[in-house]
Amino acid sequence: MSSRASGVCRATGNRQSCFASDADLAAFANWLQEGANRYGVSIHAWVFMTHHVHLLLAPINSDSISKCMQYLGRLYVRYFDIQYRRTGTLFEGRFKSCVVQTGTHCLSCQRYIELNLTRAGMINDPADYVWSSYRTHALGRSVKMWQPHSEYITPGQTRASRPRANRALFSSELDAAVISDIRQALNTGLVPGNDKFRKEIEHLTGQRQRPLKLGPVAGFKSIRNQGVFTLTPYVAEPIYRPQIPVAVSHIPNWRLFL
Repeated sequence: MSSRASGVCRATGNRQSCFASDADLAAFANWLQEGANRYGVSIHAWVFMTHHVHLLLAPINSDSISKCMQYLGRLYVRYFDIQYRRTGTLFEGRFKSCVVQTGTHCLSCQRYIELNLTRAGMINDPADYVWSSYRTHALGRSVKMWQPHSEYITPGQTRASRPRANRALFSSELDAAVISDIRQALNTGLVPGNDKFRKEIEHLTGQRQRPLKLGPVAGFKSIRNQGVFTLTPYVAEPIYRPQIPVAVSHIPNWRLFL
């Protein structure tokens, strides 16, 4: 399952804020880029919001995204806890992800990511928000961590005409059915796309990629009143705690990430 792009969502628990300043956003972007370089992940699109982030990533290996997100999480959460003298969980469980079909589905996922703030009514123009890949795709701004996906580099287009073509995609809102399909895919892990693509992913991974029909589960027997359950204590493995500077002065000028 390497090289195929995946939509990734990382949210905080109880909708608490995970960014309080531009320095926080720059730290997150810095370690995202470091993790991507270390584990072989291409960063195609992103938006960093108050309590969650959306990413469009393409891995070299099947476990590249998982390793990249673990690396990012360890470093950023530790930094955030030190910076704001807090304890406890910051992000909610494991990140959510789904494989994205190439072609129009990949472009739709990019638009879904970059239009998050406008759908939420927080801004009117996605170009007004700097912590998004929209300005890179639509305005041609250079960002160090960005790697364009193949659907953006359309044959026959020039470097100057690509942003203009990308802006044309945003002249209309995403169809409600497309938005619903992407959200369902992120929440369930089932891939968005047509039936042919879903069958292909099922064949490659051996995992079901279509929702089950509602109804009773075959062979299910009620366990009510059948005895007492015994819980086995869980012994956690030692947690790796990297040494992270309190300040972000070691991070390159954060404006390079805009």
